[in-house]
Amino acid sequence: MNYKKLNDITTYAPTFRKELIDFAFQEKKMLIAINAEKILNAKKELKTIINQNIGYPDGIGAVWALKKMKMKNVVKIPGCELWLDIIHQYHKEKTFYLVGSSQEIIEKVVTKLNIVYPNITISNYRNGFVKSEIEKKKLINDIKTKKPDVVFVAMGTPQQELLMHEMQKEHQAVYQGLGGSFDVFVGAVQRAPKWWVKNNLEWAYRLVKQPKRICRQIHLVEFFYKLQINKF
Repeated sequence: MNYKKLNDITTYAPTFRKELIDFAFQEKKMLIAINAEKILNAKKELKTIINQNIGYPDGIGAVWALKKMKMKNVVKIPGCELWLDIIHQYHKEKTFYLVGSSQEIIEKVVTKLNIVYPNITISNYRNGFVKSEIEKKKLINDIKTKKPDVVFVAMGTPQQELLMHEMQKEHQAVYQGLGGSFDVFVGAVQRAPKWWVKNNLEWAYRLVKQPKRICRQIHLVEFFYKLQINKF
């Protein structure tokens, strides 16, 4: 699959979703969502993890940057949809391990997945509040024992990537960081309506709903400026 470096971050340019999913299973690596904020602000440690794995364009900023670098057919692939695409494609033959969100939410996620996909095998699951090294070691040892094919971790960046990196050292699988996707899946958090998503304005909808995000979104101005003057 073709890729480009965006501010020293290797970002793949899939032309359709199955291409990305097949590539992830072929390589058995971590799927990491790339957006404008990561391109602009990712620290060295996170960049290193991304460059060892599969960064994909989750945000429209990443898509625009790739297209500006002649990746004309690249498509935006939202992470909150990609993990469900993976489950839909592989629920009958792969095993899954879920980490993230609160205990209440993760239990609702598992219940809903078992209803939607009766043949799914969920090796184990737990909430995302890993509070100590002892808890983390217990979690990683359980993953080593259960040997899942796919591990989803919904904890937010960079915590989820750092944890998956440690898991990856002990057990090779397909990993994906999901941020708040579990909450969206069970309806605890509402995603932007279809019109906003279709028109690549999901970021704007979040800003309308959560004005406090302005401190994060203001960085987008810098990103688009640098994009226009070819700084990536």
